[in-house]
Parts: sequence; structure tokens; C-alpha cells
Amino acid sequence: MAEKLTYLQAAQEVMTKAEKPLTFTQIWNEITRQSIDKKLQNLGKTPSQTLAAILYGNIKKGEKSIFVIVSKQPNTFWLKSRIAELDNKKPEQLIQESSTQKPTKEKFTERDLHPLLVKFLYESEFNAYAKTIYHEKSTKSVSGKNKWDHPDIVAVSFPFGSYKNETLELLQNIDRPDYRLYSFELKIALNFSNLKECYFQAVSNSSWANEGYLVVYEEVDSEVLSVLRRLNASFGIGLIKLESDIASSQILIQAREPEALDVETIDVLVRNNSDFKDFINDINRKIKAHYKNIGEINLSFDKVLDDDELEKYLKEKHIK
Repeated sequence: MAEKLTYLQAAQEVMTKAEKPLTFTQIWNEITRQSIDKKLQNLGKTPSQTLAAILYGNIKKGEKSIFVIVSKQPNTFWLKSRIAELDNKKPEQLIQESSTQKPTKEKFTERDLHPLLVKFLYESEFNAYAKTIYHEKSTKSVSGKNKWDHPDIVAVSFPFGSYKNETLELLQNIDRPDYRLYSFELKIALNFSNLKECYFQAVSNSSWANEGYLVVYEEVDSEVLSVLRRLNASFGIGLIKLESDIASSQILIQAREPEALDVETIDVLVRNNSDFKDFINDINRKIKAHYKNIGEINLSFDKVLDDDELEKYLKEKHIK
């Protein structure tokens, strides 16, 4: 039987052949692409994050470390034994140069990522219908206030497909319909410069929902992730890592449900934003249609792109 590998050994195997420094997500992708993950002793639920923790732990060993960080934002890793191959520059020089470079402007916007999240919510365990909330449609208020009131995307999951009619009737009779409301605040990147504002923006605009999430597209630094886990214990906001390969998207931190929904906030949002009002109306219409056996009705939830449509969309928006 072949000897099992540790995460560190698997990363070493990848980086021994790598042509350039890689982020921890890229290293993990190579581990899976090369089927090295099948040799691991223990895979776990979030292997890429486990790998990140192990890599950063190795870095902290200083002179005894196997890996070095050679650039930041995002952090990229390289084998210390191969450091001479990087133009004979020391790791600290590469880090300094990387940090002084002006960040490249994103070719896509946060709103361009909405179709990816919509597809993930529909095809994942959420099994939810989603809708974009356009802040600009809200009743005019104090400048900047709407972004604290309205999430980027809202979603709902219905129990219709999971339960028999008798079970649904029971849930209705005992006043426990099992509909789930979700709130999502989507960001391209999360780092210490925007973490506080982004997190409490999500806290502020998700009190009406069963679960509230921050959604991020770029990799999350392990130290930022640790802070988010601590904040989750106090405020309950979860974290989703969104990928262009929708099947690779995952919940990194599970949201915690509040004791009760903030109905007053729901009413304020219905009054102030036409998109949110349509969202609530669609939920009510779908519930009524189900119990009256009306069949399919036209709803204003965001379209879920099929795989071919998504591939075309990603190319058009230069999302990689």
C-alpha cells in the first residue's frame, strides 16, 4: 500500500515542479488536478483552508520552514530550497516590491458576479431562488445609507420539493412553514482594509433573514478568515467562497440563525425598495400558487444561467 502524505508533503510535491509561486488555492487546485489528494491521510471538509493553515504554520517556523511567502495580496508561496530560481532575489525583497506595486483595476465589478452566486444558490444545498436588489431603486435617503439597509442579493428556499403535501399541510397548521430567507453581501475581495466595513454592512442589512452571508470571490487570507470566525460567534454572519467553477464554491463559515426575524426591517425594505417588494410578492404568490395547485407562474427571480450560458458570460466579463 502506498504511503499516505501529509498536506505539507502534498504541497511540496506540487511546488517541486511548479514554474512560479502559487497561492494556497492554486496549490490545492494542483494537488487535485494531479490526483495527489487521493494520497492524503485525511481530506477533511475544507481541504484548501486546511492547507492554508498548514502553510502559514510552516512559515512561522522561520529558519526551519520549508516554504516562504514571496508576494502579498494575494500571498504566494515558494519552496525555500528553490529561492535562488526567483532571479536571486530574497523573499523580503519580493514582498516589498509586490506591496509597492499599484493594484491592477478589476476587469469586472461586484455586480458582474451576481449570476455566479445566483447559480450557486440554486444548484447547491441552499436550493434557493435569488434576486438582485438594486440600491439605486430605493427611496432616496441620506447619502450612503442604502448600502447599509439593502443586501446585494436576497434569496428564498421553499420546502415544496422536499416534503409530501401532508407534511407541508402539517407545517402550515402548526405555523412552521419552513421557508428560508437569505441575505447576501457580495465582495470581490476581503482584507483588513475593508473587513470591518464589509462585515458590519452584512450585519446591518441581514437582520430580516434566517441567514446572512458575506460572499467573496478572491482568496481570503487565513488571518482574515480567523477574524471572521470570531465575529461569526458574536454576530452570526457566514462566509461563502465563490468560484467561477460553481461546483467548487463552498460555505467556509456557516451562518447562525437569529432567534426571530426582524419583521419591522422587512416592512421598511418593502416600503423603500421596489426590488425587495417584488421579491416578497413573488414569495407570497408562489406559496399561494402551490397550495391552490395553480402550477407554474411568472416570477421575477434572477435567471439561473445554464452551464453554456455561464461559460459565455464569464468570457464576456473577463471573469477567471
